[in-house]
Amino acid sequence: MANTITTNDQSKIIDMFNNISSTYDLLNRLLSFGIDQRWRKTACKKVLKGLEKDDLTIIDVACGTGDMLIAWKETSHKLGRNISSFVGVDPSVGMLNVAREKISWCNFKEGKATELPFEDNSIDIISITYGIRNVVDLESAFKEFYRVLKPGGRLVILEFAKQERESALDKFAKWYLHQMIPLIGGLISKDKGAYKYLPDSIAGFITSNELNNIQKNCGFEIVETKDYSFKISTMFISKKPE
Repeated sequence: MANTITTNDQSKIIDMFNNISSTYDLLNRLLSFGIDQRWRKTACKKVLKGLEKDDLTIIDVACGTGDMLIAWKETSHKLGRNISSFVGVDPSVGMLNVAREKISWCNFKEGKATELPFEDNSIDIISITYGIRNVVDLESAFKEFYRVLKPGGRLVILEFAKQERESALDKFAKWYLHQMIPLIGGLISKDKGAYKYLPDSIAGFITSNELNNIQKNCGFEIVETKDYSFKISTMFISKKPE
């Protein structure tokens, strides 16, 4: 694949994920230095503890190969919470095929963040992990999340958000992302263009404050925003007003 994928071309982004679906789990470990699983479970725990009701419905948008769905399943079991429905949604058929091989207890649907196949006010929890930066039309996505969430429902996002100020560690992380990820990822996947796009998409993404402002403009109330592991990853939790 050519090195010309941009964050403004949704169809090419989807094609790219189809192409690297078999190595995507490895990519997340490389980007997060192997601790993304802990970030996922922490986010799940915070959201589940913030919702007292049971028989929850959860959809994971841009579910990829299903890692966040596994985190939801394991965390809800550990907390003794009953989840009545798990659904993974992704526009990449390749990603969904990998997810279906890993997970038998979840329903999967092909779909975009801006066009979710669910009724109004029907879902308790929406998650999107390391995928929101790949959505071209953010405002439309947040409006869609708001539409399908029940009043009081939660939206949780994990993302590699842009930092407003750079520390020495940020500079090291930037070097790692832009030099080592394309090299290692390209060798493993045979698609250097995809692994160049992904670090570029992080560098070109908006800040945490900008993301929260979009959420608020679409009607959400911000519950918590928290950085993890020296600001490598950021968790955003918001709610649809009751």
